[in-house]
Amino acid sequence: MQTLLPGITMERVPTRRLTTAVLSVAGRTGRPVLFVHGNVSSSLFWQPLMLALPERYRPLAVDLRGFGDTDPEAVDATRGLGDYADDLAALIEALELNSVHLVGWSMGGGVVLQYLTERPAEHAAASVTLVAPVSPFGFGGTYGVDGTLCDPDGAGSGAGGVNPDFVARLAAGDRGADSPTSPRQVLLAHYVKPPFVPDELDIFVESMLSTRTGDDHYPGTSRQAPGWPGFAPGDRGVLNTMAPTHFRIEGLDALDPKPPVLWVRGADDVIVSDTSLYDFGYLGSLGAVPGWPGPDAWPPQPMVAQTRGLLDGYAAAGGRYREVVFADSGHGPHLDQQAQFLAALEPHLAQA
Repeated sequence: MQTLLPGITMERVPTRRLTTAVLSVAGRTGRPVLFVHGNVSSSLFWQPLMLALPERYRPLAVDLRGFGDTDPEAVDATRGLGDYADDLAALIEALELNSVHLVGWSMGGGVVLQYLTERPAEHAAASVTLVAPVSPFGFGGTYGVDGTLCDPDGAGSGAGGVNPDFVARLAAGDRGADSPTSPRQVLLAHYVKPPFVPDELDIFVESMLSTRTGDDHYPGTSRQAPGWPGFAPGDRGVLNTMAPTHFRIEGLDALDPKPPVLWVRGADDVIVSDTSLYDFGYLGSLGAVPGWPGPDAWPPQPMVAQTRGLLDGYAAAGGRYREVVFADSGHGPHLDQQAQFLAALEPHLAQA
């Protein structure tokens, strides 16, 4: 099927690391706005927003390695999201984007943060927008606003927590709606808030199905662990990049210059939240995973509070951020509340 909306073009850009697929809006030459997608998705999810941006901006959307039409290079999870962050830096360099607005969704928010903190005085960001970003202390297996590990092995995080039927359906190219673990149904139940159905649903399903699967990609490798719930992250693949033993954002307060940050999230997000349906601490508290050690040893991860703590530290060091929460919105507020999202994004870009 045709996956590009009218007005959107795609090119593969050679960089010093790999060849990266980039979407753009034909004819736009203004200040660049670079969109970075999340896990199990691709640049295709950004198309409606790219077309809706005012003419004075040049919207660009990248496919991360192993997604969409970018080279499917292996992912070294021991660097956290470093492979993706370095790829992003290489693309910014190749496109000669000396001042760019960065917008990162979910895992893409973590990519943007790691890009910034590894280049505190060299980044090219004019502004930063974090859309339902992964916690700065990774996904799963931590508690407290400082991201303390529940288990020293990082148990309860990484590739071992994935639903194998979902992975199988991704690998098989399942476009149906007959199972709650089909990509289509996961999108409708978790990416957006039901009963919202995006006009571009079929395109977004194709975007999800562009995810490479396997040990080097999604979900990655896993290993057994003595602590509950019995698995710990491996060192390869997508989900392990966000394990708290591999990924931790520090040094955001050291950025110089400090771009303004807009943090946008949906009030009904079930993926990145303090009550995430993908967090084993929360699932254990619901009785969905047997053997839960209890709230003192393994409370649900306070993902939202952890991000707020990071940004409060950024503000205390002289930066500024704004948090915007949309009612009736899920993990993709740019999808199910596009008009409100644009109303928050446009002044943020203009004031940067």
